Amino acid sequence: MLHETNDFQNWDSPWDTVAEPASAPRWTVLIPFFNERALLNGTLASLAAQDVPFELILIDNASTDGSADIAAATCRRLGLAFTLLTDRRPGKVNALQTGVARTRTRYIATCDADTIYPADYLRQAALLLEAQGAVAGGAYFAAAHATAEDHREASARMARVAKLLPGQCHTGGAGQVFRTDALRQAGGFDAARWGYVLEDHEIMHRMAKLGPLAYGGRLWCAPSPRERDRDSIRWTLVERILYHVTPGPARDWFFYDFLGRRLAARRLTSDRIRERQFYAQPDFSGGIPRTA
Repeated sequence: MLHETNDFQNWDSPWDTVAEPASAPRWTVLIPFFNERALLNGTLASLAAQDVPFELILIDNASTDGSADIAAATCRRLGLAFTLLTDRRPGKVNALQTGVARTRTRYIATCDADTIYPADYLRQAALLLEAQGAVAGGAYFAAAHATAEDHREASARMARVAKLLPGQCHTGGAGQVFRTDALRQAGGFDAARWGYVLEDHEIMHRMAKLGPLAYGGRLWCAPSPRERDRDSIRWTLVERILYHVTPGPARDWFFYDFLGRRLAARRLTSDRIRERQFYAQPDFSGGIPRTA
């Protein structure tokens, strides 16, 4: 059983150090969130069903809808040990930086508050990282109740693109896993270095300098299918193509001299994306997704 630390912990509060159990968890799950009360229950229920122990760190990015209270109540109801931090600096990158700083385990999984995870997610992630000697890895995305054929097709697509472009990012932050020491060596999440959208791609760019990135057919998750009511927060077709064709040695130029300047011009910063609204709130009440 995980040892529960303080439920609520402000950004300026000291880390509450507790004695680790004899068989300390190898994983820390980080969930940054802002105004996600509608979907947190489903995400946390799926994590409570994980078949390996882990430490859970929730980072409230100054929500205004009571998300923190919902998260704490849900964790208590599920018997899920947790630490809840508040980081009032706006933006997912800042929230992730806070979570990484509090991590003390071998591995980190960055999870989104609107995503659900199969019960073997963390176990499969550890197997993948260890089998390939990787510093980071990624899950393919599938619908919560996708068929076996859907999973075969999605994992096959991931395998093809990872083989063709092994040093690039092929999944979003909802499905990324890291070796903690390597993530810190790479500089972690830092808005002073990269405070824009596409932080999931930029962090994998830095991780790839330290070792291989791993993608496997048994690692997957189910992000929310809800639609955004704003202009695209992603890169343009030209930017995406250039990312794929830019050779590794020149990818620093791509991110920091080319893409960063373009995202800044479009005001696609991490803190602004926090303000997004959505048309639909999908129903995650159907339960935890089955293992593919």
